[in-house]
Amino acid sequence: MPRGIWSGAISFGLVTVPIQVQSATEDHSVRFRQYHLPDQGRIRYRKVCELEGREVGEPEIGKGYEVAKDLVIPITDEELRQLPLPTAKAIEIEAFVPVESIDPIRIGEGYCLAPSERVAAKPYKLLVKALSRSSRVAVAKWAWHGRERLGLLRVRDDVLVMHVMRWPDEIRDPAQLLPPPVKVSEGEIKGALALMDTMTVDALEGPDFVDHYTEALEQVIEAKREHREPPAAPEPETEPGRVLDLMAALNASVQQARQARGEGQEADVHAMPAPKKKTAKKQPAKKTAAKKTTGKKAADRRPRSA
Repeated sequence: MPRGIWSGAISFGLVTVPIQVQSATEDHSVRFRQYHLPDQGRIRYRKVCELEGREVGEPEIGKGYEVAKDLVIPITDEELRQLPLPTAKAIEIEAFVPVESIDPIRIGEGYCLAPSERVAAKPYKLLVKALSRSSRVAVAKWAWHGRERLGLLRVRDDVLVMHVMRWPDEIRDPAQLLPPPVKVSEGEIKGALALMDTMTVDALEGPDFVDHYTEALEQVIEAKREHREPPAAPEPETEPGRVLDLMAALNASVQQARQARGEGQEADVHAMPAPKKKTAKKQPAKKTAAKKTTGKKAADRRPRSA
């Protein structure tokens, strides 16, 4: 069972729900250590006082706000705990909104909220049932890691989950990243939709949603541990290049997706219109000259050398 990382209460009007915050995710990444190449000694980072030139331990370390290089305002953990904020010890629900009204870019790490006392069971269950039936999520404020944060509360498998949310001023304006104006044809849009249809799945499960990077890295580590040659990297099937014909690329992508899913050519996918070819205008036929062409005119019709 994951350990609690924050204790407090959910404040829902006049209803209070004592809770413990626990991490809702796990990180399975392979971790590396830095070491000295000649003798494999560990490389460590030590906390050294710049004035005394010696390493100091945690009891001697405090935090402070640097006003200037020669002026630091010390702030203690107790002062942070006693901040004059209602969110310092509680998750204050501010509003309930439709989940589709929140831009996913604002949603961050998720945490599970568990009732911390027996008396919390009923108000906890009440909030779970109310949120589930309303099809809305709660937006709350809470103080954590030295700042006040926004949180999004939702229900997952009858458990309250809270996601850290970014404030509006923390989201960068993406307008500067827009490409230059271009026109997209209706046929190209239909082709992209047909490709999306062939790539649609019911759940994010299966071999396509596995961390192959970590698997490959573990194989390399195991091979080196057993003094074997690490597995060779597979050759790419096709060389990446510039897409010159967008419709042709969409058609090829649809066929590739069909084959990957084991669908035949009879798959119920709307055929994409082939790109229209430009037809050259017919030139009026030249009348055949009755007389032989002179040498000068024949020379004029010869292709020019590059």
